[in-house]
Amino acid sequence: MKEKTVRPISGYIMLLVWLVVIVATIYLVVSSQILWALFLGALILIMLAGFFFINPNGSRVLTLFGEYKGTVKDNGFFWVNPFYSRKPISLRARNFESERVKVNDKRGNPILISVITVWRVKDTFKAAFDVDKYEHFVMVQSDAAVRQMAGTYSYDNFDDKQEEVTLRSGVDEVNHALEKELGERLTIAGIEVMEARIGYLAYAQEIASAMLKRQQAEAIVAARFKIVEGAVSMVEMALDDLSKKDVIHLDEDKKAAMVSNLMVVLCADKEATPVLNTGTLHQ
Repeated sequence: MKEKTVRPISGYIMLLVWLVVIVATIYLVVSSQILWALFLGALILIMLAGFFFINPNGSRVLTLFGEYKGTVKDNGFFWVNPFYSRKPISLRARNFESERVKVNDKRGNPILISVITVWRVKDTFKAAFDVDKYEHFVMVQSDAAVRQMAGTYSYDNFDDKQEEVTLRSGVDEVNHALEKELGERLTIAGIEVMEARIGYLAYAQEIASAMLKRQQAEAIVAARFKIVEGAVSMVEMALDDLSKKDVIHLDEDKKAAMVSNLMVVLCADKEATPVLNTGTLHQ
């Protein structure tokens, strides 16, 4: 079965009918027609149970002795068969933030991760009858989805080029994959995933300090690589300019000494201490 939308009788019309029945009951009591008055009195009580109202973005799932009759999604004041059971299901958007769970990423590193999900009920029939408690179903499946998703990506690849999509660098793609994974899992409950994204991401405590040192080492190596690359380019440019402008003629030994000095000056952690040469260039 699928969800079917119904529009019940307006509650204001039935309220008018209900008032007419009350007046008729009073008339019968005055006329001493007690039997009919008791019958209409019981009818008044039964009719009263059929009135209900729905707020905006609300709904009522109607069933009659276990048989699904439809879903009322319009907001307002209505009346239905008093013997209908009316289960309220909210159609509002809801936020859910999962607990921080410890999982292993693609490389096996333990990480802490949580997910924030924005969802709402789309199919009231599935939400009411295909699962036990759809709110709890969202919680459990969100936890399962984040565990599944985290295992398919690495936390970080420690690479400037960022060729591999990771949990830390590929935010858009990872969130899209998480949203898709959650959407597939929650369809059975008639839930629409409006947005899903990682709310918290960090290494687990037992490896956090080690990974911090690794990140620092990778950053130092990357910085050194850039420094050396830039220094080589500057030395090459300096030699080319000296040669083209015919400023000075350097043999291979002088070039080697100049390259060595420039590399020391450009790549050193601290400023180079100058040494005054009181002799010739050959000393």
